[in-house]
Amino acid sequence: MNSNELYTGHFGLTERPFTLVPDPSFLFWSKQHKRAYAVLEFGVLSRAPITLITGEIGSGKTTLVQKLLSQMDESVRVGLLSNVQGDRGELLQWVMNALSIPFEPTESYVTLFQRFQESIVSEYAEGRRVVLIIDEAQNLSSEGLEEMRMLTNINANKDELIQLILVGQPELKTIVLSPGMRQLAQRVAASFHLDGMDEPTVRSYIKHRLKVAGGKGSEITPLACAEIFRATHGIPRLVNQLCELSLLYAWSSNNKRVSVKAVRNVLDDGVFFASNVSDDDQELNEAPEDDTTKPLFLRQGRRVDIPKKKTG
Repeated sequence: MNSNELYTGHFGLTERPFTLVPDPSFLFWSKQHKRAYAVLEFGVLSRAPITLITGEIGSGKTTLVQKLLSQMDESVRVGLLSNVQGDRGELLQWVMNALSIPFEPTESYVTLFQRFQESIVSEYAEGRRVVLIIDEAQNLSSEGLEEMRMLTNINANKDELIQLILVGQPELKTIVLSPGMRQLAQRVAASFHLDGMDEPTVRSYIKHRLKVAGGKGSEITPLACAEIFRATHGIPRLVNQLCELSLLYAWSSNNKRVSVKAVRNVLDDGVFFASNVSDDDQELNEAPEDDTTKPLFLRQGRRVDIPKKKTG
């Protein structure tokens, strides 16, 4: 059985609209995702030493990174690292491997760094910029983040030879803003935090993905969309999970549209595991009333964006 055949024919879809694999073709440009992408582009084009993108698990960070990678041309050499950990020498080896810089594992740190620096200088001499993207950067220790910052000290004249894009969960911003990371924070030229989508955006998001998958966009009713928003707090990955299960339930009941009853049946049966998240954890996903989604470089006189205040 082909996984794309599950319920797609029943709803007139050509493919599953809510898979969890990041897919730029399904990218939905909500207001905050547009802003986040603008920050990423600004970071690359302005040769920012460090660009910081944070957000809840499943908020769409990796999809934005994949979209950015698809827009890179030959003038940019890109290295992508995800879930990397290690001590001083190991991290540099990970970086060199991501940038396809040859090395011997037995070489000393001094030799490795010299190889790395020579390669970066060579790229600059040929008119190329080097961008290193570190996904799930919250897994790096403070020492690891400091080592990454040190890489941005390599420069020629007034130009940065390597740019960092740090992508991670909300605790990454907390780490960067801690007193011991002041030097790193001062190198962050652009920053953005992705929150969960609001209810109207969730409705538009669901409609968009259904249409991209060949549907009409009305396969999930407005009341069902509202119930999905309440259960997921607008986190895209959770929205995808609940929509997929709800489509499956409607299909199994031979219904042509997903009703609020189908969504509630999914929740009541406990198959949507994320519904077990405590209310205290879910409150962290709620957007504040003031516009803290505004990009850092549009905020006058600020070097890093303001941490979200806890309310309630």
